[in-house]
Amino acid sequence: MRIDGQDFRTIWLSADGDGVEVIDQTRLPHRFEIVSLKTAEQAAAAIRDMTVRGAPLIGVTAAFGVALAMAADASDGSLERAGTLLAAARPTAVNLRWAVERMRARLAGLPSGERAAAARAEALRMADEDVAICEAIGELGAGLIRKAARPGKARIDILTHCNAGWLCAVDWGTALAPIYKAHRQGLPVHVWVDETRPRNQGASLTAWELAKEGVPHTVIADNTGGHLMQHGEVDLCIVGSDRTTRAGDVCNKIGTYLKALAAFDNRTPFYVALPSSTIDWRIEDGVREIPIEQRSAREVTHISGMTEDGRIETVRLTPEGSAAANYGFDVTPARLITGLITERGVCEASHAGLTALFGGEERAA
Repeated sequence: MRIDGQDFRTIWLSADGDGVEVIDQTRLPHRFEIVSLKTAEQAAAAIRDMTVRGAPLIGVTAAFGVALAMAADASDGSLERAGTLLAAARPTAVNLRWAVERMRARLAGLPSGERAAAARAEALRMADEDVAICEAIGELGAGLIRKAARPGKARIDILTHCNAGWLCAVDWGTALAPIYKAHRQGLPVHVWVDETRPRNQGASLTAWELAKEGVPHTVIADNTGGHLMQHGEVDLCIVGSDRTTRAGDVCNKIGTYLKALAAFDNRTPFYVALPSSTIDWRIEDGVREIPIEQRSAREVTHISGMTEDGRIETVRLTPEGSAAANYGFDVTPARLITGLITERGVCEASHAGLTALFGGEERAA
């Protein structure tokens, strides 16, 4: 994707070949900075502190983390330690476990002398696969956006939550990929961007991405979506997923469930865009079985922004002594979802819908 006319991915090999480089997403939108990761420990820290974020990207970052570990020490113990460290960095997104298990399966049977090169090649392959998968999601989702156009309405209004654009993946993204494709096809899209408290990934990241791509958009407070739907100002919703159960329940950024409820009540189509690596075939009931990450209360009690003179400052929002809870995700039941947009097609949010597209993957899980 484009930043001031230059094409970027979110993760790439460093010029010296000794590490990987990533865009520091904690500094956006006011600063564009690149961070170098040279060890598995640094990769895990980048995932944990959200220097990199989004289910597809943290999976690929974990794969590169394993590759960095193998470059330093290709022993069985090092492979096991790196995998355990990286898989524990964030508990909710299933892509972390998927990526670590894939790397272990690729490397475990190899002699130690072959592991570093094989790990690097596999991580690069996973990055390229993610780009192709997200672009396919974009092509399929753009068709849904085209169908959502209403006669006599000047634009197609799409509501999204959190950031599921190219910053959440290696390129293109998931929920925003259809929007980028539709925009490049000349469709008159406009995006309602939920701010997405408490870390404001919508206001900070999605708005920044869309601005760089020239996509018309408006940032809204998190509780505005229902009002817009009541007044016919949302033609469809598209969100991403951090984990999808085999029954079609979707775990995504906190607040997604409330958007789905409003969409259901107003008969607004509600789609979830996801790569197959996000499907957790082992579980069925998302509310009961998906672990929900609880992050630092400080993300709720404090907020950072740019002052008029260009300084980045953090201020406290809440009274001293007030407790704060910070649940990172919630689960949207399949019954509220119009359809799942995957790299293989659009399907019903159900076990039958998913197995029709990915039956082989379920048997292998």
